[in-house]
Amino acid sequence: MTNGAASLILHPAFVLIAGALLLSLLRGTVRNGAILLLPVLALAALWLLPEGRLWQVQWLGYDLAPLAVDKLSRLFATIFTLMAFAGGLFALRQTSRLEIPAAFLYAGSAVGVVLAGDLITVFLFWEFMAVGSTLVLWSAGTPTAWAASRRYVAVHLAGGVILFAGVAGQILSTGDASFHAMQADSIATWLILIGFLINAGAPPLSAWLPDAYPEASWSGTVFLSAFTTKTAVYVLLRGFPGNEILIWVGIFMIFYGIVYALLENDMRRILAYSIVNQVGFMVTGIGIGSEMALNGAAAHAFSHIIYKALLLMSAGAVLAATNRRKCSELGGLFHSMPITTICGTIGALAISSFPLTSGFISKSMVTQAAVDGHLETVWLFLAAASAGVFLHAGIKFPWFVFFQKDSGLRPADPPASMRWGMILFAFLCIALGVWPDPLYALLPYPVAYAPYTAAHVITQLQLLLFSGLAFFVMLDYLKRTPTITLDVDWLWRVAGPAGVKLARSIWQRARGRLNHSLAPRIATLNDAVIRHRRPEGLLMRSWPTGSMAFWVMLMLLANLLFYYLG
Repeated sequence: MTNGAASLILHPAFVLIAGALLLSLLRGTVRNGAILLLPVLALAALWLLPEGRLWQVQWLGYDLAPLAVDKLSRLFATIFTLMAFAGGLFALRQTSRLEIPAAFLYAGSAVGVVLAGDLITVFLFWEFMAVGSTLVLWSAGTPTAWAASRRYVAVHLAGGVILFAGVAGQILSTGDASFHAMQADSIATWLILIGFLINAGAPPLSAWLPDAYPEASWSGTVFLSAFTTKTAVYVLLRGFPGNEILIWVGIFMIFYGIVYALLENDMRRILAYSIVNQVGFMVTGIGIGSEMALNGAAAHAFSHIIYKALLLMSAGAVLAATNRRKCSELGGLFHSMPITTICGTIGALAISSFPLTSGFISKSMVTQAAVDGHLETVWLFLAAASAGVFLHAGIKFPWFVFFQKDSGLRPADPPASMRWGMILFAFLCIALGVWPDPLYALLPYPVAYAPYTAAHVITQLQLLLFSGLAFFVMLDYLKRTPTITLDVDWLWRVAGPAGVKLARSIWQRARGRLNHSLAPRIATLNDAVIRHRRPEGLLMRSWPTGSMAFWVMLMLLANLLFYYLG
């Protein structure tokens, strides 16, 4: 450490990580109190930190900064600790002893990434995040969760290897381990960018997200939705602002998520695909790279964590109450689950950027940045995508789960802790939408933007009303049946193993035929060798001294000849 005072500064990440270990020892009311207190302590520790590189160490000749604070890192660390609190509140009645400690390890590692001032510390906490999220998946305790976790780990291990290669190459080529803005102009920086994009859920490897997240428990998916992809958004904001390729990566993510969410029947897979879609808006903003766009991407990440967690809380409440996840098996739940219905609907309006919700005051900054940058094509894509988001998440999810033809199910609203978790985030969705100034004050650049202009509001309402009309006109086509949606992961889940099995079968048959055709020749050769090893054979008979000297001389002459020719 640089000095004794700095060494006394408390790292917020370690509060959550140490708390995760502590929770495994606690029971009952004390454990519940600790679950709620630890994120509050981490948030307090965060806001007591001044800005700057607070911890600095020397390692192998490189300057590392395991704790560095500025406005961007404080913004993300704030929402991560807030998410740990709300997620812990929602999951208080979770029977798994593993899930919440694993989630706090996960959250603490995410905080560690965003407060890291060097690439080595980023990588270390990055890998701890993979461990924590995998444990959250395992805690569901089902065969499908176990299988999904293995695929999840495989993708993230591959991403970790790619990121490690990029970090090592960047440090060796520059001699600098600090984490700062880069351009994708070398093999090392391309590898770093690819490693970040894998965690962001960018196609073609985005299928890990809708494959794994819906297999977690009713509360586990809430934690999973918040940290991995948004940490990836943070490192892209920090490391690759203004890289134009991210505009098109983000737009592809937006429409990929919309199409698959519209095809899906599983309510939590709908919301998982919408994570890919919403992160696409953030990645597009990062690619635009102006101060307005970067502010918009950061603000949208903040508000997205809140409304996406709220949506998944409402879906988790339905799953816990009915043990059903298919939209085709649900409907009419507003009769008996009014609080869940209201909170889920608020989350759906927020993700659709409805005025007076948090999504409106953040997503509109990205579209405004496209207008300011005279990126008309990008603006048209973003406008069309806003209508698509309302179709799949703003209307489809609440309609089929809560309002469609009555399924006959009459579960009650969830227990108090789950209700209060939903109410907290529903309140924040509305509060930030009505009064965005506190969020804008946290953003990395000064904000000169007024979301509630007549043009902004009217344009957004027109898009939403049009997509709402289209939904009900095409309702018969949008009704889902019990089907399975194939994604790119089919290549390694089905086609890959089938291809390996086929190749193994072909090789075994070819080896059998080869052995069958060569067996007589091998037997003949073996007999010849055995025959010449007998006393009367060529290898065992006595040779005259003169003959041996002659052959030795020939070998020496050949060696001499090759020496001079070489």
